[in-house]
Amino acid sequence: MSENTGAQKGSKVPTVLPIIPLRNEVLFPHQFMPITVAREKSLKLLEDVQDDSRVAILTQMDSNVENPTFSDLYKIGTVAKIMRTIDMPDGSKTILIQGQYRIKLITFLEDKPYFKAMFEPIYDEYAESSRIDAFMVNLRKLFKQSVELSSDITYEQLVMVSNIKEPGMLADMVISFSSLTIKEKQEVLDTIDVEDRLKKANILINKRLQTLELGEKIQSDIQSKMNKMQRDMYLREQLKAIQKELGEDSENTEINELREKIEKAEMPKDVKEIADKELKRLTQMHPSSAEFTVARTYLDWLIDLPWSKSTQDNLDVDKVQQQLDNDHYNLEKVKKRILEYIAVRKLKNDMKGPILCFVGPPGVGKTSLGRSIANAMGRKFIRMSLGGIRDEAEIRGHRRTYIGALPGRIIQGIKKIGSNNPVFMLDEIDKLGYDFRGDPSSALLEVLDPEQNFTFSDHYLEVPFDLSKVMFIATANMSEPIPAPLKDRMEVIEIPSYVEEDKLNIAKEYLIPKQIQEHGLTTEQIQFDDEALKLIIRSYTREAGVRNMEREIAAVCRGVATEIARGAVDKKHVDEALVTEYLGPIRFFAETSERIRTSGIAVGLAWTPVGGDILFIESSKMTGKGQLKLTGKLGDVMKESAQAALSYIRANATEFGVDDDIQEKYDIHIHVPAGAIPKDGPSAGVTLFTSLLSLLTDTKVRDDVAMTGEITLRGAVLPVGGIKEKVLAANRAGIKNIILPARNEKDLVEIPEKIRKQMKFYFVEQMSDVTKHVFAKKTSRSN
Repeated sequence: MSENTGAQKGSKVPTVLPIIPLRNEVLFPHQFMPITVAREKSLKLLEDVQDDSRVAILTQMDSNVENPTFSDLYKIGTVAKIMRTIDMPDGSKTILIQGQYRIKLITFLEDKPYFKAMFEPIYDEYAESSRIDAFMVNLRKLFKQSVELSSDITYEQLVMVSNIKEPGMLADMVISFSSLTIKEKQEVLDTIDVEDRLKKANILINKRLQTLELGEKIQSDIQSKMNKMQRDMYLREQLKAIQKELGEDSENTEINELREKIEKAEMPKDVKEIADKELKRLTQMHPSSAEFTVARTYLDWLIDLPWSKSTQDNLDVDKVQQQLDNDHYNLEKVKKRILEYIAVRKLKNDMKGPILCFVGPPGVGKTSLGRSIANAMGRKFIRMSLGGIRDEAEIRGHRRTYIGALPGRIIQGIKKIGSNNPVFMLDEIDKLGYDFRGDPSSALLEVLDPEQNFTFSDHYLEVPFDLSKVMFIATANMSEPIPAPLKDRMEVIEIPSYVEEDKLNIAKEYLIPKQIQEHGLTTEQIQFDDEALKLIIRSYTREAGVRNMEREIAAVCRGVATEIARGAVDKKHVDEALVTEYLGPIRFFAETSERIRTSGIAVGLAWTPVGGDILFIESSKMTGKGQLKLTGKLGDVMKESAQAALSYIRANATEFGVDDDIQEKYDIHIHVPAGAIPKDGPSAGVTLFTSLLSLLTDTKVRDDVAMTGEITLRGAVLPVGGIKEKVLAANRAGIKNIILPARNEKDLVEIPEKIRKQMKFYFVEQMSDVTKHVFAKKTSRSN
């Protein structure tokens, strides 16, 4: 084979050339191209050169750059000969250039008044081979096929490509004539080796050809479908005309079926009129039109809704009570309210469904209670979780003008259940959100208002639907986040925390049988001691509900099941020792007496969303200038209570036996442990006062007493909320003496009698009364 330098021959000595940056196009050798020059630097260049002069053409990497620098240009370009220059009316110039040969940038020289750089010429050099010949034949074939599918390539360009003999020139011309991206064209220009350039050109043109063939197929399919639609429409019109001549019914079977369903749906009169009107519109639409599908779907929703379908209520009060007792332990308030509704329904058949809201800590059985109520009453049950919902359309639906519109989840649930009087549970109503899409809580105002929900209008249906027969039950962990207008429409029933006795009975009657069954055991294979259950309740869980207790019981059952499966034992009697073996070390301790070893520490009672809890308040003093420091992530109200307590002690220093100059000698630091948890509220006032007085008088607080109450600067103790949860928390912690505001004595009726008998309550009206019950014998303070 012989060496061939192609059509381009010349010296490879570097040469200096001015540069015209080119955007949105790549110039190849031998290619003619008109370009418009409007940039100031390029215009200055054209003033300094004449026609037939040579310039370097480099393509910009980013066509959006208005004033490129050297770094914005590709390093491989083309020497171009300026064939002709034409001045344009707007001050720009149009030049016709012809590519000569490739050049490679060596170094930039200057950028003013225009770009100049030193370049090395690049000429095509190749050895003739069968591979090159094959690449050339295939490239011509692909280009010819592209011409047949694309209107961008002319017949003259095809003839020109067919007559090119040089392989490098063939690749350049084919790529320059094809509609490729700037990056793809530049990749070919950058390819110096002729065989590699031909190969890359074959790949790019083949890819382009596949795109053109796919586009042609899509266009053909669309055209075929359009022709079929027109043919079908023409035939349907002919069919209608034939049926009319024969005197036959022109409506098809589908329309007749819809008409029959509308008659059987027992819709209200006004709703039926709208359905008939929509059906009439449907008969005038073409079945393949988008509006036909929308109208048909709307009619299906109207037909499928249970306008007059109800379940028969179980009005036997005793049976309902028995069913509720079988499903849930205690919860007397809720059961009493349901039984009252059943009794009134028995006397007055058209009574509207109640709208209840169960508020209580997690794990006390709010959600499962809703299902139990539905089973007891013989009604169907729907649960809708409202947690995190931020879109009003979730409640009221989307209007039919939107593509894919559907009714809201209220109507969807009613349709799915097939009854217009179900028990509808709105779970986690306190966790509703709102944003730019609307406020779901506002949409619920109509749903949960007995004076409005009998004509509830969903945005999709736009006809009234009667929700007055539905028993709505909402659940929440806290009532405070619920908007006031929404809360006003519901009857709030608080479900309290469980006491130890409740948890013990729930475990024995409900949780243990359930876990024994779920783990494939029998009551003969595993039995629990009461003391073992009490150990789980006291030392492995500390919660208001029973969710974690059930998990711990399940863990014990798994341990027993493992031993039985291995054949190690036939049965197990679970006692305290076995609980510790399966569940590991004890997690919670009654640490009150251990933590109150010195003066300055007092035990308070706090309310939390998951029930009550105890908290320790620690005070310390050090030499200083009377500053009061508060730590433990306290809120403003709690900080102000500490200030008020200290001010009251200083104002009555003589009465309490506190040095008058305490403010001048010492700094006081108050800390509430569990510093990662935010704490706030006025009910810690009495505890803060006790902690400070204990510190300043060096008197230890009793370790068996806890307290709560708001204080004033005049020494009054004001009532606070959450008494039941706080007392139960003290009981769980083993504290039997409680100091409460006198005006909270009435709240003790909510505490189980058994708990009340175990504890001693001190009711105080003044802060001076607190001191009579909280202090132990005076002891030396050790630091």
